[in-house]
Amino acid sequence: MNRFYAAALPLLNVLFRLIYPMKIIGRENIPDSAALVCANHSSYTDPVMLVLAFTAKHPLHFMAKEELFQKPFLRWLLPKIESFPVRRNTADLSAVKQAMKYLKGGEKVMMFPEGRRVLQEEAAVAKSGAAMLAVRTKAPLLPVSLPVKRRLFRRNTVVIGKPYCPEIAAGETASEAYHSIASDLLRRITALREEAI
Repeated sequence: MNRFYAAALPLLNVLFRLIYPMKIIGRENIPDSAALVCANHSSYTDPVMLVLAFTAKHPLHFMAKEELFQKPFLRWLLPKIESFPVRRNTADLSAVKQAMKYLKGGEKVMMFPEGRRVLQEEAAVAKSGAAMLAVRTKAPLLPVSLPVKRRLFRRNTVVIGKPYCPEIAAGETASEAYHSIASDLLRRITALREEAI
């Protein structure tokens, strides 16, 4: 873990948890080795909640849309926590290579499979990027359910599911497999919400 990440986490933990108290279910499911962490995305505070849920023991490398790196504060902050940009709706080979480098090095990469914030009433559709990376690197997918609606000064539950390694089924093309795996991943994330009740 880099020094900035380690130094900022305790302060962030105190400040954020005062406003959004958190309960974490399934932390024992986090592998010590590489994993592709995938969660639903409905709030700008999702990355903070994930960082705190995974603790300093399991630092995350966020794949973040490149537009965020153009904002003054985030342009300074994101590289310090070893997040990296991705151009959405394109085959961004640079982002793919960076994610694969982290995963093959035994580290954890965080992606939002939907590719954007999705409100509860909207129909969520998963992109195939996480599925492709998991198949190519053999790193397990780790589904995480975040509360869609944040409750100020009341408990917000994060559920971390069990890691699993997706495979391409016999007779499937790579493209078909990636879309099938992505849809299954989103179903697993959604199913975890029941454990938060």
